[in-house]
Amino acid sequence: MRIIDVHGHWGPWPFHLEVDGVELNLELMDRYGIELQIVSAAEAVVYDAVAGNAKLAEVLVDQPRLRGYAVVNANRLERSAEDLRDCLSTGRFVGAKIHTTYPGVTIGSPLMADAFDLLDELKVPLLIHTWGTDVALLPGMLENRPNLQVIAGHAGGDAWREAASAAVECDRIYLEHCRTVTDAGRIAYARGVGVPMEQFLFGTDSTLIDPCISLGVIRDAGFTEEELGQVLSGNAERLFKGFRDNG
Repeated sequence: MRIIDVHGHWGPWPFHLEVDGVELNLELMDRYGIELQIVSAAEAVVYDAVAGNAKLAEVLVDQPRLRGYAVVNANRLERSAEDLRDCLSTGRFVGAKIHTTYPGVTIGSPLMADAFDLLDELKVPLLIHTWGTDVALLPGMLENRPNLQVIAGHAGGDAWREAASAAVECDRIYLEHCRTVTDAGRIAYARGVGVPMEQFLFGTDSTLIDPCISLGVIRDAGFTEEELGQVLSGNAERLFKGFRDNG
């Protein structure tokens, strides 16, 4: 069964982890049967968005199994907007990534609203780090931005109930459940409150976290084979158009 990982990373982290080169991405993908992975540069997420995106752009040129998220820093939106356009023009970047914690910009802040306006204008899918009850603000943020589709990275983290409710309220919010703590029943709860199958995606947080954790959560969620195909690749193929080949 084809697997597309919509939440990956490339490059070294400022933690006690022996992760760095693209070889590790490919090794883990091969180990778990992941065909394609969309990655953001760790440096871009935690430190310098523009510099990290530039380094990732160089890596993506020779890696047909990887696509990129250009990290957007809402604190420096004018510069990030220019950088995002440059990244998208390469054809190797397929979306944007925004982390809320490292730059200190919450979902409900005016700076985030400006960033959402930019992404709505460019019609770029967004992977946003969600952790906490402000994930419930996403439907309101998307109400007047009809071109924006948002992946709730970690599906709200500890606020997975609120994330599920947000996805029910807005069909342009997708849930991606990777995290280190595998709370039982998260996906069953989301399905129980009515999140459509089309709004579940598969992500791993690799290379920060081993993909086996997310694979276990998905495979234990009670999906049928058809549903599993949707979650592991079909929904991503629809959201990120043109994933039928690796070129």
